[in-house]
Amino acid sequence: MAVSFPHLVLLLGAACAISAAASAPVAPEVFAPGVISGPAHDSAPAFTPDGDTVYFGRSSAAQSTILVSHRTASGWSKPEIAPFSGEWNDMEPAMAPDGAYLVFVSNRPAVAGAPPIEGRFNGAVQKGGQLWRVDRRGDGWSAPVRLPDAVNANTTVFAPSVAADGSLWFMTTDAASGRFRLFRSAWRDGAYQAPAPLPFSDGSATDVDPAVAPDESFVVFGSGRRAGRGIDLFIAFRAGEGWGEPVWLGDAVNTPGSDAEPRLGADRRTLYFSSERTVPVAFPRSRAQARADEARMEAWDDGQYNIWRVPLAPWLDAHRAAAPR
Repeated sequence: MAVSFPHLVLLLGAACAISAAASAPVAPEVFAPGVISGPAHDSAPAFTPDGDTVYFGRSSAAQSTILVSHRTASGWSKPEIAPFSGEWNDMEPAMAPDGAYLVFVSNRPAVAGAPPIEGRFNGAVQKGGQLWRVDRRGDGWSAPVRLPDAVNANTTVFAPSVAADGSLWFMTTDAASGRFRLFRSAWRDGAYQAPAPLPFSDGSATDVDPAVAPDESFVVFGSGRRAGRGIDLFIAFRAGEGWGEPVWLGDAVNTPGSDAEPRLGADRRTLYFSSERTVPVAFPRSRAQARADEARMEAWDDGQYNIWRVPLAPWLDAHRAAAPR
C-alpha cells in the first residue's frame, strides 16, 4: 500500500522525536547493590504485579540459579533459591503480566533420568536451554512443566517474555545464519502456534532478550546491529499491523561493552537491564575513598553483570506525542 507524503512526514517526525529521547541525559542506577546486584552475574529480574517480589538469575561459568527476594520496610530481602530452581541450571524468569504463572529457561532434560540438554551456539557446544512453566498455587508454585515442542523446537531457546494474551516471545538460533534472532509464538485456542520471526529481526544481526509490553505495543531487546559495539539495547514500537524501525537507546543507557537482558518493571515504565559497567574511579584518591571503592568492589562493582534500572518514560512519551492522530 502506498504511503502518502503527509503520512510519511508524520512517521519521520515520530522517528526523530524518539531518537531525540534516546539522546536525553538519563542516568541508570544500579538495582539493590550488594543484595540483588552482587559480586556474581545477576540478570533478568521478573517482578510480581505489585512489584513487591522479584525473581532473577544469579550465575557463574559453572552454574545458574533463579533466586527470589521480597521488598521489606528496610529494602530488599536477602535472596533465596526459588522453590522451583536449584536442581538444574535455571535462568531468565519471565512473569506473566497477571502473575498467574512464570516461564523460565532450564537445561533440565525433557525426560526424567536423561542427561541435561546441550545446545550449540556461538560456534561451540554449551549448556542448552528450553522453556518451562510454573503456575501460581497460593503462596507457592506448581511443579515445572516443559512447554510444548511448538516452542521448544531445539535446545537453544532462551529469554522468554509473556504478553497479556499468553503469546510468548523468545530468542533462538536462526537455521541459516546461526545467529540468535527474535520469535513470537501466538497463544490461540489453548495452544501455542508455530513461532514466527519478528520482521525487524531478520538474522542479519544478532538479536537477543526481548522484553515485550503486555499489550505488545512495544518491545525492548538487545542487538549487535551497531558496528563496532557489543550488544546494545533498542526499542521498537508497533506500527499498525507491523513494527517500526528499532531505535537505539543511546549512550546514556548503552556502554561500549555488553548491555543486555532487558526487563520491564511492574509499572511497565521502568527498564531493568544487565550491564558490565563499573563506577568510575578518580585518581589520585584519599585512603578513605580507596577503602570505600574497595568495599563497593567486594559488594558488587567488579565488572560482572549487575542489574541496572532507568526510566523508560522518555521514549514512551516521545512515541506517544509523535504518533499520528
